Amino acid sequence: MEHSELPMKRTLDELNVPRSSFFRWYQKYQEEGEEGLIDRRPNPSQFWNHIPQAEREQVVMLPLEHPDRSSRQIAWLFTDEQGYFISESSVYRILKSFPEGNRDDLIWWRAQHFE
Repeated sequence: MEHSELPMKRTLDELNVPRSSFFRWYQKYQEEGEEGLIDRRPNPSQFWNHIPQAEREQVVMLPLEHPDRSSRQIAWLFTDEQGYFISESSVYRILKSFPEGNRDDLIWWRAQHFE
């Protein structure tokens, strides 16, 4: 930029870079060198609407303890017992997709509520 024959504004327009971004980058470069240009924004470790695996496993265990309950009742029970809100539709999707393995009780519960 400093050695360019074109004016700064024209160069930035051709590169489609806002002037505010350029000056922020330039200041960081002057203060910290190339290290200042590294993007340091934190990456979220969990999406805001993703139910963690530990909670998913707890949801799967509830029908084994309460085989007479529907997915709506399981959602209410989970919210009451765990203090973690989970919707009826989320409970339904978790139970529908969770691999049963050799759990005969869960297979029976799924047969009663999904078929």
